[in-house]
Amino acid sequence: MTNESDHTLAARVDWDAEAARFDDEPDHGLGAPEVRAAWAERLRAWLPGRPADVLDLGCGTGSLSLLAAEQGHRVTGVDSSPEMVARARAKLAGRDAAFLLGDAAAPPVGERLFDTVLVRHVLWALPDPARVLRHWRALLRPAGRFVLVEGVWGSVTPVGIPADRLTALLAPLAADVRVERLSEAAVLWGKEVSDERYAVVATV
Repeated sequence: MTNESDHTLAARVDWDAEAARFDDEPDHGLGAPEVRAAWAERLRAWLPGRPADVLDLGCGTGSLSLLAAEQGHRVTGVDSSPEMVARARAKLAGRDAAFLLGDAAAPPVGERLFDTVLVRHVLWALPDPARVLRHWRALLRPAGRFVLVEGVWGSVTPVGIPADRLTALLAPLAADVRVERLSEAAVLWGKEVSDERYAVVATV
C-alpha cells in the first residue's frame, strides 16, 4: 500500500505549521486521561520491563516519549521539524530524554545502540521501507526490539502500510514478530475507527 503518492503526500505536510495544533488530536496530545492511560498500558506491554534505551523516531511533540520516560526508560527522540522538537523538549524538560533534529530514516545518533526503536505512523511515509528497517535494525542491541504502530487510512485513496506487508519486511530482520490489532480499541484514538490500525512488536 505504501507508494510514491504516499511519500509525496507526507512530504507536502508543513510539520512546523502543524506543530501548534498537533496535540489537539486525542491520540497525539493524549490530553484525555483515558486515552493517555490506554497508551501508557500498551507501552508498558510493548517496551522492555526494565529501564532501557528507547529511540523514538518521528517523535512529534513527544507524547509517547513522555510515557516511556515516566516508565523509567531513557529516551532519545528524533524529528525533522524544529517546532516539533522544541515542543518535545519542553514537554519532557527535566526528564531523562534528549531530542534531536534529523531524519527518522537515518537518525543522527552516531554509533549509539538502543534496546527499542519506537515508531508511530512514520514508516508508511518513508521511501523504501525495507531499506529503512534494515538501517533501524543496525541501531538495535542484541535482543532489541522494534515497536511499530502503523495502519492504512482513508477509503477513497487509502495510504499506509498493511500489517501483512510490514511483517513480511521484518521477517528477515527479526526472530519473533507479533501483530496486535488496534482498530477495535477506540480508547486509543479517542473515537471509533474503521480503518486498519495495528502495532508490530518484533524482537531481533
